[in-house]
Amino acid sequence: MKLYYTSSVCSLAVRIILHELGISCEYESVNLKTKITETGLDYLKINPKGSVPALVLNNNDVLTENAVILQYLADTYNAVELLPPVGNIKRYRTLEWLNFVSTDLHRYCAPLFWSKFSEDTKENVFIPILSNKLSIVDRHLHNHKFLMGNLLTLADSYLFVILIWLAKLKINIKEWPNLSRYFVDMKQRKSVQQALDEENLVNL
Repeated sequence: MKLYYTSSVCSLAVRIILHELGISCEYESVNLKTKITETGLDYLKINPKGSVPALVLNNNDVLTENAVILQYLADTYNAVELLPPVGNIKRYRTLEWLNFVSTDLHRYCAPLFWSKFSEDTKENVFIPILSNKLSIVDRHLHNHKFLMGNLLTLADSYLFVILIWLAKLKINIKEWPNLSRYFVDMKQRKSVQQALDEENLVNL
């Protein structure tokens, strides 16, 4: 398989899960502005959406969308600790969190990087909404090591990416002590350390 990625964006979640599963994979970076890969390929011919991640499977099918790729990996490699099987309510709780991170946290965090929004709009519109949603996660983590208890799941790899974004944005997560503890714990995990090292993010 080959993962098309860009450093420190949501494709990092896929890299973490690949390492959790011990799956051999090639990696090729993508310049999201030019849509050219590190080997000079036109990325739009690989993924017409122009976003990462994109995972080229062993049969050359291409999967896109972060949450879908994560589910594919867990199901294909029978990683029931990362995503419980169909019929188990914990599967749907895991997917609840995965979707919350994708549609709520990602949705309101990403605009903070965009120059088209004024600092006033970011400060008075996006940050308050994002803060409220982070508080939901923080309260949940009060009695949970990871989002689903004592075991890491797919949703944790994506939440970790959001917390990296907060660090890059200089948003102090000490306001959310449980999230702060969780971030430290995640950084100590072997798969996370490997992924951070590969994307030159070890100083976060």
